[in-house]
Amino acid sequence: MPLRVTFVAAARSSPLLAERFEDDRPLDQAGWDEVQRVARDLVPLAAAELRYCSPTPRSRATGDALGYAPLVQLALRDCDMGRWRGLTLGEAMAREPEAVDAWLSDPRGTPHGGESLLAFISRVGGWLDTRPVEDGGRVVAVAEPSVIRAALVYALKAPPATYWNIDVRPLATTTLTGRAGRWNLRFDGAPAQPSRA
Repeated sequence: MPLRVTFVAAARSSPLLAERFEDDRPLDQAGWDEVQRVARDLVPLAAAELRYCSPTPRSRATGDALGYAPLVQLALRDCDMGRWRGLTLGEAMAREPEAVDAWLSDPRGTPHGGESLLAFISRVGGWLDTRPVEDGGRVVAVAEPSVIRAALVYALKAPPATYWNIDVRPLATTTLTGRAGRWNLRFDGAPAQPSRA
């Protein structure tokens, strides 16, 4: 049986356009409300044998609110953005437009003084490949959307630029099945909608 790793995207702590690199802010009220709205569908994932989360406050709070009691994994931290940490993309672009363009176009580039996109994808992929596989098993990991995007690029062996074309919404789930070096993206069917008479 293959290993099943389900990623749950952390609830939001700010409006999308106010998202900051390596955002350490806790969940805001809207984030807590979002968790409560979807909890019924996500709480069953707490039955996973292994439960993890990114070290961000919102990832930990999301996992705790869903009853996962997740173990923090440093390998699931956001990309190290160096001197852009805490900035929005717009703020970084206003300060260093050429550096942002270089970063967006070169997966090996580190114009911010932090981690390259390629190194980030490799780090997250290394974590994925070292999950224990014992006759299958289930893992749930609450992580920042950027971490989930990196995991998908790694698992699908896609070019690093694919990272920019993946949209992970807050509290979305993504499941990978397989084992080290051999991962498949799994799409589960949507729950049946009640019929209207």
